[in-house]
Amino acid sequence: MVSVESGQRQGRARVRRTEGDLRRRQALADAAAGVRPGEADVLAEAAKVERFRCVIYLCGAPNTDITAPRQECTEYAEAFGWEITGVIEERAGLLSPHGRDGLGRAVEHIKSGEAGAVLTAWRSMISSVPQEYDEVAREIEKAGGFLHVKDSAHSERRVAR
Repeated sequence: MVSVESGQRQGRARVRRTEGDLRRRQALADAAAGVRPGEADVLAEAAKVERFRCVIYLCGAPNTDITAPRQECTEYAEAFGWEITGVIEERAGLLSPHGRDGLGRAVEHIKSGEAGAVLTAWRSMISSVPQEYDEVAREIEKAGGFLHVKDSAHSERRVAR
C-alpha cells in the first residue's frame, strides 16, 4: 500500500539565492506589476508613511504617583504604533486647565505639528468639569489635533455611577 503522508512529511527545501538572483526576481516582479526600471525606488520612497505622533499629558495632585498612568499611556500609544513626541507630567491638582503650563505645552506640540494628538489617562487629568474639558478639546482641535483619553469607557462608567 502506498502512503500519501510520506510526501507531506518532508520539510521545505532551503533555497539560497544570490544577490543577482534577488535583483532579477525583483525586476521580474516589478515588470509584472507595470513598474519601469528605476521607477521602483521612487515608488518605494513615496510609499513611506510617517508614524502618527502624540504627546502624553498627565496631571495629578501634588505628591501623587503617576508612574502607572504614564506606563499605561505609553503602552497604549505603542499598541497603536503611535510615536510619542513627549511626556508632560504636571502636579497642578484641581487647578483650572487654563492655568496649567504643562497643558499649554501639550497644545503647543499640536500647533507646531510635532504631534497630532494629546493622549491622557483619564478625563479628570484635563478637567472634572465637562465644560472645561470640552473647551480644551476644542482648543486642541482648532490647533489641528485631537484629545484622546486612554480609558474613556472606564471613566464614563465611573462618572455614571
